Amino acid sequence: MPKWKDLLMEIEKIEKKYGDSLRNPASDTEIQKMNLNIRQQLGNIALPTSYIDFLKKVNGLDFNGLVIYGVDKVLLDKEVEEDIHGFIETNEIWYKNEWQEQYVFLGDSDIALYCYDLKERIYVELDKPSGTLMQSFENFDSMLNDALETTLLS
Repeated sequence: MPKWKDLLMEIEKIEKKYGDSLRNPASDTEIQKMNLNIRQQLGNIALPTSYIDFLKKVNGLDFNGLVIYGVDKVLLDKEVEEDIHGFIETNEIWYKNEWQEQYVFLGDSDIALYCYDLKERIYVELDKPSGTLMQSFENFDSMLNDALETTLLS
């Protein structure tokens, strides 16, 4: 089991202390709709399997300044009350700056952007807002582990 699943359980315990909970998982249908819309709106972007696994566990995360993007609200089968930073809508915003089109944005925090670099084919943490490379990761799991550990420590 990836380490991020244990870290997510830690976050869930903290949320429960404050009467909150993690978001519901995204359904297979919602993820299929998201993939179709990604191709239509952003191009031929393949989502990492581990990111899809994350969405099947929790549809995005907004915890202590860390945001991992979820399935966009308009693609959900059921209406939800909470704000969701949707993967498609957020990437469309980031793509307004041409240099950022080399990245697939998967999340952000107060100080970092978590992305997949399409040119270099690696996962990266970029400084926000300068875009300077802070560190790179071999896969989504290791990037998510690092992001969750950092936010739990702060």
